[in-house]
Amino acid sequence: MRLSSETIDRLPRDVARPAYDRAQVRAGVVHLGIGAFHRAHQAVVFDDLLAAGDLRWGVRGASLRSPGVRDSLAPQDGLYTLLVRDGDEERARIIGAVGDVLVLPEDPAALIGALANPDTHLVTLTVTEKGYRLDPASGELLSGDPDVAADIAGEGAPRTVPGLLVAALAERRARGLPAFTAISCDNLAHNGRKLEAAVLAMAAARDPALRDWIAEAARFPQTMVDRIVPATSAVDIAALAGGLGVTDAAMVKTEPFSQWVIEDRFAGERPDFAGAGVQLTDDVAPWEEAKLRLLNGAHSTIAYLGGLAGIETVDQVVARPGGRALVEALWDEAETTLSPPPGLDIAAYRRALMARFANSALAHRTRQIAMDGSQKLPQRLVATAAARIAAGRPIDTLALAIAGWMRWQAGRTDAGAAFVVDDPLAARTAARIAGRETSSGQVDALLGLEAVFPADLAADPRFREPVAVAHRRLAEKGAAALLA
Repeated sequence: MRLSSETIDRLPRDVARPAYDRAQVRAGVVHLGIGAFHRAHQAVVFDDLLAAGDLRWGVRGASLRSPGVRDSLAPQDGLYTLLVRDGDEERARIIGAVGDVLVLPEDPAALIGALANPDTHLVTLTVTEKGYRLDPASGELLSGDPDVAADIAGEGAPRTVPGLLVAALAERRARGLPAFTAISCDNLAHNGRKLEAAVLAMAAARDPALRDWIAEAARFPQTMVDRIVPATSAVDIAALAGGLGVTDAAMVKTEPFSQWVIEDRFAGERPDFAGAGVQLTDDVAPWEEAKLRLLNGAHSTIAYLGGLAGIETVDQVVARPGGRALVEALWDEAETTLSPPPGLDIAAYRRALMARFANSALAHRTRQIAMDGSQKLPQRLVATAAARIAAGRPIDTLALAIAGWMRWQAGRTDAGAAFVVDDPLAARTAARIAGRETSSGQVDALLGLEAVFPADLAADPRFREPVAVAHRRLAEKGAAALLA
């Protein structure tokens, strides 16, 4: 049997489940990119709001490419299990906030209709860095991208996130409806500003008057999201089925910690976010910077060096004395570049992060974190290194982490095991290092990639030389030896 509205009453008594009437819930939120992270993070907040009695904040999900999530949730009436794991302990909770899931390629009009529905006040997004279709170096809309060009020309249904949002906002304007608040929940610096830039650029290319209306009426707040959500495996699904007595193909697993910080900047109606544990602030940047440079920077460092050494999970890396020391050394460098907001104790934050990394129940795979590295490296490690250099400080550990990413582009571990480099720029990085046998040649080739490394920084010997030294050490000794 599958988890569903009909089978939910058969679950064990200790499994928490929705106590509100799902039939009375209105979809005040449309979420674009309904993957595991949304289901373990923002959807849980909306479930809490529904449980508190405000039934305006149900979620309509949208998959922008494949029907996989829809096909796993639809037989379950949108219900799924949130499994919170902490060491040997685990707690199961059924989330009921998600009503249905639309699939953009199958029915674009239905998704635009959902976005233009009068009940929709918030549009949340987890579409990854590449979903914004912005050039990493210039921040401009990738007008040469075929999908972007098609959306600018108005050729058929929207193909991109900016095109979709512009089409929906144009429909709302035509119907005399207010604009919505679009909340990026992706892990990138200045996420709200980047989303706004992409949408306004798309609108300007289509209709300057529409662009001006969006700029005036819509809001794109900055946010910071934090929760570790490893990929779900078939083993996880089978184990949960044994405990629940029903199969849940859409389950997600996560850690106890969860944080969501949102800039207090909304276009219209909003829920009682603060009552649901969300932090509202006038300035997200210091929170965002601390998270990107400490948590995410360490995650990328662990992913590339641990992955090259053949270590499968984050907890296995920090369980080694050398792995823990590596992370602490990285944090020592990154901490000097931060301006922490009131209420953020960096020493306590570091201790909490290390405890989260050591949570063996999560089995957070290094290769999962290593995905899309070219999109993540600039804000997680490169910007930190630039700030250190500007302050006249060394970047030894940051350089080692960056060199680890460079070594990763070859698609082989130190032991010679081949893997697929899962990255939108993988073909370009492979072409750059092809035929370059020396460590210095590979470093030179990759530093020329302006989408990752700003030209002035790549030319600065204070950056270039430590990275070259670290890359040579990795090539000669291997990541495992350096970790040890």
